[in-house]
Amino acid sequence: MTFVAAIPSPSQNVLELGPLTIYFYGILIAIGVIVAIVVSKKRYERFGGSGELFESVAIWAIIIGFLGARAGYVFTHTHRFVGRPWAVFYIWEGGLALYGGLFFGALAVIYLVNKRGGDLFSFGDAAAVGIPLAQAIGRFGNYFNQELFGTPSNLPWAVIIDPSQRPAGYEQFETFHPTFLYEAVWNALILVPTILWLEKRGKLAKGASFGLYIVMYSFIRFVMELLRTDTSFRLFGLSRNGWISIAAFIGGWVWIWYVQKREEKRTLVGPPTFLSPQPETVPDDEELTAEG
Repeated sequence: MTFVAAIPSPSQNVLELGPLTIYFYGILIAIGVIVAIVVSKKRYERFGGSGELFESVAIWAIIIGFLGARAGYVFTHTHRFVGRPWAVFYIWEGGLALYGGLFFGALAVIYLVNKRGGDLFSFGDAAAVGIPLAQAIGRFGNYFNQELFGTPSNLPWAVIIDPSQRPAGYEQFETFHPTFLYEAVWNALILVPTILWLEKRGKLAKGASFGLYIVMYSFIRFVMELLRTDTSFRLFGLSRNGWISIAAFIGGWVWIWYVQKREEKRTLVGPPTFLSPQPETVPDDEELTAEG
């Protein structure tokens, strides 16, 4: 069938450099991680934290998060590793459970930041922008792997999927919803700008930016799970990640309510805690004269 408009899938998902085979999925994941560290570190420093502490914690959080993400995927997709158990280490083939990575990465952050005397709330707020940017970049790795697409679609931006990559029961369809693209656009063009805009206006208490990230991401993930075709487990019509998204959405709102109320009570006895970095104050003429 010829389509007036559709997104073609890449002809290959690897880059051959002599004896080396580099997967675009891995390249994009690596770029996403670098962007997340650079952006989040700068935000943490602007919030008054130590950049050195952030880097040391982030490295461990990324390692543990990746292990958790891979383990979460392997345990829910054991059929993909029948007859080749060693493939559980082939992360370049795709297969990272994001919620698993966030959960175990968050545990690592909580432990290490508290142990090293950092500011946990500021750390989370700093990462609330870096993480979704990394996710947006990494989702294009799914595009190269022709995975994580949705139900069949004839929309102009539908993605063409090769016959070998189509799920069982959908072999006769050629174009599908690019759910990976929807999520990337939401994260980069809606979620991140919303957090930055609210921070700039002073609407978020310390700790609320991370809660807002959880709320907004879990919302788009829930919607995408309704479109996805790669989930075998469903309870009352919802996938496992769909139910996790509901729990995360509720938990994120509860957290936002808690930190906002906490800030309201704190301001009764002291100045408010500004989340967004405040401009440097310039001493007045008397102070300049006194200091020489």
